[in-house]
Amino acid sequence: QSVWLEEVPNTYIDRVIFTPVLNQWEIGLEAFLAGEPGEGLQLNVKMSVGRQVLVDDRYGVVSGEVHRRIAFSDPGIDDSRNEILWSPEKPTLIQVELELVQHGKTLDRVYSYTALRGVDIQRERFLLNARPYYLRMVLDQGYWPETLMTPPSQDAIKKDIQLTKAAGFNGVRKHQKIESPDYLYWADVMGLLVWEEMPSAYRFTHESVGRLMKEWIEVIDRDINHPCIITWVPFNESWGVPDLPEKATHRACVQALYYTTKTLDPSRPVVGNDGWESSATDILGIHDYDSNPTRILKRYGDRVGFRDVLSRDRPGGRMLTLDGHSHDGHPVVLTEFGGIACVDPRYHEGLPTWGYSVGLTAHDLQQKYLHLMETIHSIQLFSGFCYTQLIDTFQEANGLFFEDRTPKFPIELIRSATLGDGSHRTAEMVAPPALYPPTQA
Repeated sequence: QSVWLEEVPNTYIDRVIFTPVLNQWEIGLEAFLAGEPGEGLQLNVKMSVGRQVLVDDRYGVVSGEVHRRIAFSDPGIDDSRNEILWSPEKPTLIQVELELVQHGKTLDRVYSYTALRGVDIQRERFLLNARPYYLRMVLDQGYWPETLMTPPSQDAIKKDIQLTKAAGFNGVRKHQKIESPDYLYWADVMGLLVWEEMPSAYRFTHESVGRLMKEWIEVIDRDINHPCIITWVPFNESWGVPDLPEKATHRACVQALYYTTKTLDPSRPVVGNDGWESSATDILGIHDYDSNPTRILKRYGDRVGFRDVLSRDRPGGRMLTLDGHSHDGHPVVLTEFGGIACVDPRYHEGLPTWGYSVGLTAHDLQQKYLHLMETIHSIQLFSGFCYTQLIDTFQEANGLFFEDRTPKFPIELIRSATLGDGSHRTAEMVAPPALYPPTQA
């Protein structure tokens, strides 16, 4: 990721944390100075949306810090409130200017942004801005064919976000990657929700736990101000803690990172271990790659059937929750499913490919995706989903798009199925031609 050198004055604004508090219609401000300590320091704070100035205040600096709760004028009416709230549908950002002053002289000036938006859990539903919000996410590993994990350009980042939204998704689960701040910036600007997930250790050792804890805290500190981030995920599929059902030390590790995350950032949900074997979480994330929509519906279509899944069935071969840890009160999100591989000799010639199931042609993939998504949308238990995956990644040929971001079947049909609006049924009547010759994954 990018690094840079920055010249700063002797006393300067080192770090700022913004914490939106929607129910109070305010934003918490924590500012931390660095360099030489001084007397008579003052922090001027200006916040605005377009030409509308929301805040223009001055605060005294105490021991090199400023801690304030900045209240906005609450219009009290939803239509007026919505004009200032951030969401994927209307990503309104609040521009911030911070000026450090001493005895009338400006020492440092910083420009930043924040947003007024709330994420919460209530009665087994995920809330965005105090209203139930259905998560339509896609797993995104963030690789580019020419530069691997480094975005080749700002335009490439924007194109990925545009493709994601054009395909009907309102969020991404950034899988096993702490994404570039540039991606998070454009997700803020363009309106895309992000689940941020820590890359996994392979083994459970004293060293791996120490490194994980240290780096995860650095991740939260770096990215806490991005309104696009709505969920933190320190563990995925018990990687790094492979013996959760048997070993108390592994369970304690997940719980330690869960509570550390909640301590550093109480404003967002945390998924302690996504996929299965949950012991500390705000959202029950389930990974289930069953390719049969009928079985998916039977498993999750009613509360009785789901209780059987919790007590006896094991999607992925693992129990969903550990003994003594109930899912009651937690939203249920299908955070990995699908994974339908469909290959093209132009992209995969001579390379091994893999997926959880196979679409032999573009039209076959289209039909399987449409039917699977129709089933997912019919299940009232779910507060959202995360399809695997957005873009082909090396041997994983289960993307909706090839590595060069070409859709595998018409993006209008991808979007319709993702949204669950039913318009794909008309389009299905005339099957589109295959984009490439039939091949076996």
